Amino acid sequence: MPNPSHGRRRVTWASKATVDDQLRERWRRTTSRTDWAHCGREWDAVAIAPMERGLAALDELGVGLRRGYPVLADYLSHRLYVMVPAGTGAACEDVPDVRVLATGSQVLVPVSGNGSIAAHWVSAPRASLLLVDAGRLASTLLALDGPRAVAS
Repeated sequence: MPNPSHGRRRVTWASKATVDDQLRERWRRTTSRTDWAHCGREWDAVAIAPMERGLAALDELGVGLRRGYPVLADYLSHRLYVMVPAGTGAACEDVPDVRVLATGSQVLVPVSGNGSIAAHWVSAPRASLLLVDAGRLASTLLALDGPRAVAS
């Protein structure tokens, strides 16, 4: 029996690290609106720099790109925002080059259209909210950092 995925390329998180011409055109052609979302209610946001590092961690975790995990890209600051369950972001506080946005913080999110270069859903949330486990994210980032994490 033939393999139905034969010939199809698996889309990875890492493939979302750069802005391609198609995405630039979508931003240019549509009217988008962004607004500030409060952290610490439904989720905490874990800001990871550089973006490629956060994307590599999501690939390593096996988090499905098309499953609806809320993940934001800020292509201006080259930072990735991964949403984790509210109150759990503290698990990532000791990870180098990570900032946790919890209660009292806000993050810029697209609320209509395709977002913008400063707030683009790499993976938009769905009605049934799936969130990345903060402890697993922290462990994966530290493992990817290797000796760098110990030296910091």
